[in-house]
Amino acid sequence: MGIDGKLVPLLDYHGSRLQDDPRRKVLWESLWRYHFKALISPTDCVLDLGSGYGSFINAVTAARRIAVDSWAAFPGYLQPGVEYAVAPVTELDFIADRTVDFAFASNLFEHLTKDDICVVLAALRRKLALGGSITIVQPNYRYAFREYFDDYDHKSIFTHISLADFLMANGYDVFQIIPRFMPLSIKSQFPVSPWLIRAWLASPVKPLGKQMLIRARPRSE
Repeated sequence: MGIDGKLVPLLDYHGSRLQDDPRRKVLWESLWRYHFKALISPTDCVLDLGSGYGSFINAVTAARRIAVDSWAAFPGYLQPGVEYAVAPVTELDFIADRTVDFAFASNLFEHLTKDDICVVLAALRRKLALGGSITIVQPNYRYAFREYFDDYDHKSIFTHISLADFLMANGYDVFQIIPRFMPLSIKSQFPVSPWLIRAWLASPVKPLGKQMLIRARPRSE
């Protein structure tokens, strides 16, 4: 709240909290190669919600790639061929119904209110093609509670259990839960390299994993 009583928007989140970092590109190119590539067909339409620097969608190989983010500068980070909309993720009317095969949201829902997440999930129910799904990667509060509110923009709290229940309450069937998918951040003392990421994904034990992955699809009527 400003001194004149007016609401003041958050300023320069990307400059203060989420700066451009070359390690992010290495991370998502490696995750694509060693994990997500097996989940996405070359003929799919992929939607990246809250795309940010475009690190995920730029790494994807698919027939159609769409990115949406409210950050006005984000299109400048996208590769040629990626369709985009500068808009809130609650506004998906620019996408035709039943056209998205794979929706993706990384570190997004914790920045939204639960009411807004409900709006996003309702919109996705219309946009997802038959058999389409949403994959969510974000901090798991059960394991990241100490650091969770170091990010001043976090609004909603989820564990892998509560997020799965929330998805089911919003008309989705959850078919995969990985409570400890990845470490919390690239801002750690550990190097970000393709071979380490590959080894991490292959390891059955991930004591430092604080990001979860959940996959779900709209429940059949």
